[in-house]
Amino acid sequence: MAGTSLPAHDSNTGSRWMLIIGIICVAAALRAPFTSVGPLLEMIRDDLGLSNTLAGAITTLPLLAFALLSPFAPQLARRLGLPNILMLAMLTLSMGILVRSASGTVTFFAGTAMIGLSIAVCNVLLPGLIKGKFPHRIGLMTGVYTVSMNICAAAASGVSVPLATSAGLGWRGTLALWFVIAALATLFWIPQMKSLGQSSAGGVRSSAVRIWRSPLAWQVTLFMGLQSLLYYVLISWFSVILGERGMTPGHAGWILSLMQLAQLPFTFFVPLWAGRMKNQRPLVVITFVLFIIGILGVWLGRTELMALWAICIGIGGGFAFGLAMMFFSLRTRTVQEASELSGMAQSAGYLLAAAGPALFGLLHDAAGSWNAPLALLAGACVLLFVAGMGAGRDRYVGDRL
Repeated sequence: MAGTSLPAHDSNTGSRWMLIIGIICVAAALRAPFTSVGPLLEMIRDDLGLSNTLAGAITTLPLLAFALLSPFAPQLARRLGLPNILMLAMLTLSMGILVRSASGTVTFFAGTAMIGLSIAVCNVLLPGLIKGKFPHRIGLMTGVYTVSMNICAAAASGVSVPLATSAGLGWRGTLALWFVIAALATLFWIPQMKSLGQSSAGGVRSSAVRIWRSPLAWQVTLFMGLQSLLYYVLISWFSVILGERGMTPGHAGWILSLMQLAQLPFTFFVPLWAGRMKNQRPLVVITFVLFIIGILGVWLGRTELMALWAICIGIGGGFAFGLAMMFFSLRTRTVQEASELSGMAQSAGYLLAAAGPALFGLLHDAAGSWNAPLALLAGACVLLFVAGMGAGRDRYVGDRL
C-alpha cells in the first residue's frame, strides 16, 4: 500500500533500533508535563489565585487542544511528512514547558495550551507509525510505547512535591524541570528525520468521513474518552481528595505515584495479551471490575486502605489505556485507517475527557463534598464497560460502511 513501505536503508537492524529508541524518548515526554501538575495543584491554585473550577481547567485546556487538533494530525503528516511534524511537535512541547513556568496566569495557560497541542500530534501519529513500521510486533511495540509514557508519568507524580518543597524549586521550577526530558526527546528524534524521510507521510486518500460513520469507531472513541476522563480527573484531583482526608501533600503525591506505578506492568502486557486474543471482551470485564472497586473504595472505603484503592485504579487504568491504544490497530486493516481512527478517538474522546476535571471541581464546589463527583466517576466506569464490550468485538471499522 502506498505510503507504508520501508525505505531500503531503514530495514537494517541499526535503523530499526534507532527508531525504537526515538519512539521511547518521545513517549517518555508525553505524560510528565501533565502528571507533575496534580500533586502541585493546590500550590498553583493558591499562588495564582484560582478557583477550584479554574484550577480544573489546568488539565481541561490541553485536553481541549487534543480534541481540536487530533482530527487534523493525519492530514498534517501527509502534507509535511510524519518525521517533520513530530519534530515540530517536540520543539513546541519544549517551548510550552518553559512558557508555562514563566510568571503570570496568562503565560501559564498559554504554555499549557502549547503542551496540549504538541502532545495531541504525537498521540495521534505514533500508533499509526507503530502499525506501519512494526506490523508483526504491534502488541510488543504498543506495550513499549505505553510503558515508556507511564514510567515518566509515575516518576513525575512522585517527585513533584519533594522537588518543589524540599529541594526549594517551587512549583514553577519543578514544572520547568521537565523541559530536560522534552529537549532530550527532540535530540533523539533528529536521526529519524533522515531515516524515515517522507515515507510515513503517506499518499493514501483520507478515509476520515467513512471512519466517522462507523458505529464501531464510535465505541472505540467512547472507550478512549471515558478512560481518559477517569485518568485526568484522578491526576488532577486525587491528591486534593487525599489532602482533605488528612494526608500530607508528600504522602498524597506518593499515593498518586503508586497508582501510576501499578499501571506499568499492565500497560506493557495488556497490548501483548490483546493482540493474541480473537476478541478483547474478557480484558474489558477485568478493567471494569478493577476500576469500580477502586472508585467505590475511594468514595466509601477506609482511608487507611487508600493505597489498595489506588492500586486497583492503577491496574484498571493500565488495562484501559493498553486496550484503547490497541483498538486503533486491532479494529482497522490499514495504516491510514489506524491514523484516522486514532485521530477521531482522540478528538471526540478527549473532548469528552476535557469536561471531567472542571466538572469534578464544579460539583465539589456546588455540593461541598466529594460524594457527587465520585458518583460521577462510578457512572463513567459503567459506561466504559458498555463501550468496551462493543469495541472489544472481533470486527473492523470498515465492515458495515
